[in-house]
Amino acid sequence: MKTKSFRDLIVWQKAYQLTLEIYKATGKFPNHEQYGLVSQLRRAAVSVPSNISEGYARGHKAEYKQFLSVSYGSLAEVQTQIMLSKDLKYLDESMYKSLALLADEIGAMLYRMINPVN
Repeated sequence: MKTKSFRDLIVWQKAYQLTLEIYKATGKFPNHEQYGLVSQLRRAAVSVPSNISEGYARGHKAEYKQFLSVSYGSLAEVQTQIMLSKDLKYLDESMYKSLALLADEIGAMLYRMINPVN
């Protein structure tokens, strides 16, 4: 199947799902975190699929790779913040594991896209 749109990319689909899950999870965070961790985590999460889609739409391999790198960096930020959220007891173990597993899967996919085996 030929990729016609960024929406066809499995990595984008998974990153989009991670963003949705983070929005749901952070909706239960304490109110005093609304302009702190909630805002930061949501912005970082949105950046992951957004940069994948923007890079894909650029149509140039070098630019696409650069946007994938930005997405990979945002994902590392998300991973740090979900660990912090678990340690602060804002996420239960089950939700943490679910988010962490999905983030790890996306990270592995992005890494392979940025650093293909030749």
